[in-house]
Amino acid sequence: MQLTAEDVQTWFTKFTDKIKENKGYLSDLDTPIGDGDHGNNMARGVNAYDESFEQKQPETISDTFQVFSMAMISKVGGASGPLYGSALMNMVKETKGIETIDSYEQLGSIVEQGLAGIKKRGKTEFEDKTMVDVWEPVAQSLKEGKLIKDQIEKAKEHTKDLIAKKGRASYLGERSKGHIDPGAASSALFFDALVEVIG
Repeated sequence: MQLTAEDVQTWFTKFTDKIKENKGYLSDLDTPIGDGDHGNNMARGVNAYDESFEQKQPETISDTFQVFSMAMISKVGGASGPLYGSALMNMVKETKGIETIDSYEQLGSIVEQGLAGIKKRGKTEFEDKTMVDVWEPVAQSLKEGKLIKDQIEKAKEHTKDLIAKKGRASYLGERSKGHIDPGAASSALFFDALVEVIG
């Protein structure tokens, strides 16, 4: 497995398309347990990425993560912008000076740094019913040398049975059960797009 800057850009383009296609679905997930705006927020972020990408034409992996990170931080409202932004900023640092990502394990370490950014920013842990519940198993799987869509889907679905401990959903207590976490759902799209690139 090898990822170039171009491959990372393809990953983000695929993610952008998935967010646009699933904007309604993400907001529907957010309606019972949040503000109902996760899809619209994420769509604003990926549109901003498209525009910035055209202007800046990043050439390295690190610069590509940087452009994506700034778009998410500047345009995505709610908790998601800062959380995705923190993840991606950590991934910028982890890929500084790297021309290609040469193994699943290396990619796993990069995702793990992103995960650390989310946990620190959100003060959240695994099974708090947040995007961490997708990022953590994905990082683990990559470090073990594989990632398939079924694993990602399973991680996303697992949030359905959890009680939210963070964010607006946590105010609902037991009533947050039975709903997939919207941040976990958008993160699943993020990693589905990655699987399509690494094959």
